[in-house]
Amino acid sequence: MAEFRLARFRLGWWSLGLALGAALTYVVYAFVGTFVFGVFIYYATRPIYRRLRRVIRPPSLAAAVSLFALALPALLLVIYALSIALRELLKYVSSGAFDPSRWPFLDAQTLDNVADPAALLGLDPERYLSAEGLRSLLASLGSAADTMAFLGVGAIHLFVMLALAFYLLRDGGRLSRWALGRFGDDRGILEAYGRAVDRDFKGIFFGNILNAVLTGSIAVLTYSVLNVYAPAGLRIPAAPLVGLLAGVASLVPIVGMKLVYVPVAVYLAGVGLLTDPTALWFVAAFALLSFVVVDTIPDLVLRPYVSGRSLHVGSLMIAYTFGPLLFGWYGIFLAPMLLVLIVHFARLVLPELVGTKPIQPYAVDPGTLSVDAAVDSDTEDDADSQD
Repeated sequence: MAEFRLARFRLGWWSLGLALGAALTYVVYAFVGTFVFGVFIYYATRPIYRRLRRVIRPPSLAAAVSLFALALPALLLVIYALSIALRELLKYVSSGAFDPSRWPFLDAQTLDNVADPAALLGLDPERYLSAEGLRSLLASLGSAADTMAFLGVGAIHLFVMLALAFYLLRDGGRLSRWALGRFGDDRGILEAYGRAVDRDFKGIFFGNILNAVLTGSIAVLTYSVLNVYAPAGLRIPAAPLVGLLAGVASLVPIVGMKLVYVPVAVYLAGVGLLTDPTALWFVAAFALLSFVVVDTIPDLVLRPYVSGRSLHVGSLMIAYTFGPLLFGWYGIFLAPMLLVLIVHFARLVLPELVGTKPIQPYAVDPGTLSVDAAVDSDTEDDADSQD
């Protein structure tokens, strides 16, 4: 009877554990992109955090400063873009483009009526209120509400990403020690596996930041040189800014830098059609160089080399290519993570499991190869002496 009670007791706890595990799996699956990007932010800021930790004593303050240091270049880029946009806006304002009296569809009488409060009070509201107008107004309000909801959800996801990165920076060492103390084995295989995965995660995620910097530099140089040969009136607007934005956009999966150079190409094509159609060769050259030199070559050739120095370049290139197609926007981070987990499991754990040997890290230690070779040579020498 005691054994039955013990079994039922364990069965209840296992059921609770499976239920909690299923709930945690569902939460991670529902917000997998948020968690993956949070891990990316953690590995991107960890080198900064470890250097600041030597100077800034409170870990929380060091983690916060590290996250701000990562966001500072993006913030400066936004300020730079806003300053250019403000300068162009002031240029249009000073030229009188926003003067209502110069608009072709407004006359002086209409402007006087709008500016006269008595004329506004004398308007008949029923003239302008109709079923179609109300439907259009409600549709506009619904679109505005959807936009606000989308921005609110995006802000929540961003907060979760930053919070996850913050607590991993501050308490990551404590979490790893707890995992090794609870689930580690006396042979150290879990520690060896964790160190190998952590090393490659650092290379992959920090490599994405390095790839964005290199891609932005290539884009700035390409667009600046291209502007030298631009026809009159068809120059790339703010070429250095366009190049920097292209580098930042390279972090966005699937579309990437197309978010930047495709609208610029459309703008240049429109200007060329209105001013000088013979100068459209420059638009074609801009689109071709953007796609080949700025987009394709860095993404397919440069990113695998700077992201995973210890992984096979071909496998990493396949992960970067098919990850967004399989998983969506976060696939560019999730697919390389899965590749790292699978490769090191196959390298460290699988041979021992298949060979029914004790799981020991020294089975893959190069130092043991010399020992095994010495043992084999001694065996062969014994066999030769017996012959």
